[in-house]
Amino acid sequence: MAKGKSKGKTATKSKKQRGFFGKLFVFIGKALLFLFIASILLTILYRWVNPPVTPLMVIRKVTIGAPIEKEWKDLDEISPNMVKCAVASEDNNFLGHNGFDWIAIDRAIEERESGRRRRGASTISQQTAKNVFLWPKSSWVRKGCEVYFTFLIENIWNKERIMEVYLNVIEMGEGVYGAEAAAQHYFHTSAKKLTLQQSALITACYPNPLKRNPAKPTAYLNRRAGQISSLTHKLGKIKFDDETIEKAHERYEKRNAERKAKKERKNHKKK
Repeated sequence: MAKGKSKGKTATKSKKQRGFFGKLFVFIGKALLFLFIASILLTILYRWVNPPVTPLMVIRKVTIGAPIEKEWKDLDEISPNMVKCAVASEDNNFLGHNGFDWIAIDRAIEERESGRRRRGASTISQQTAKNVFLWPKSSWVRKGCEVYFTFLIENIWNKERIMEVYLNVIEMGEGVYGAEAAAQHYFHTSAKKLTLQQSALITACYPNPLKRNPAKPTAYLNRRAGQISSLTHKLGKIKFDDETIEKAHERYEKRNAERKAKKERKNHKKK
């Protein structure tokens, strides 16, 4: 009789455990579904509505007490010099790729394997996704989320909107976000009036904006700004009309196909 009661208690306990885990899985599933739907809706909303604040702004405010200096400007109110410097410095295939620059990624992998200085391969689209939706600390989880949000903005926004958001939310100093705030903070002018040199100096600070000051440039910063400025002359005017983007995409696809063919020939020789 005692054994029967013991078996009954064990079976009841087992059912309760299965019930608990079942409810937990259902809850997790619903939470993930909610986040999935919310992420899509928020991305659609930001196609037309300007993000009021970003996770990085909040993190800087809470952790180091940094102010939040920002003033949104439409892209036509930002100097074309800022656009050209951003493309020249951060992502010269911006108009041609679909969010991920496989040519740059391949080069970065080659440099890593050869032990040379590592090249950055993060596109403006990826940086925008990270700045608007995610946190700064790198991890595999964040990288996965970055890929997801990059895919969303590339398919829901257009290139012009991505650039506009990028130049309005990117960190350009302690508590300084976006081109207008940077222009006023460092050069006492507006984003629309930024010169090529000023734009290049601001852009040169991107990798470490908390420790670099474009208004008081070091020798390295001046040198880097000079490199960026020189690269802009090769780019010409950055336009966002459908014809320009289509041509840029065709050129990129051609270069990417050539890269793949070259890589296949190289691997074939090794065999």
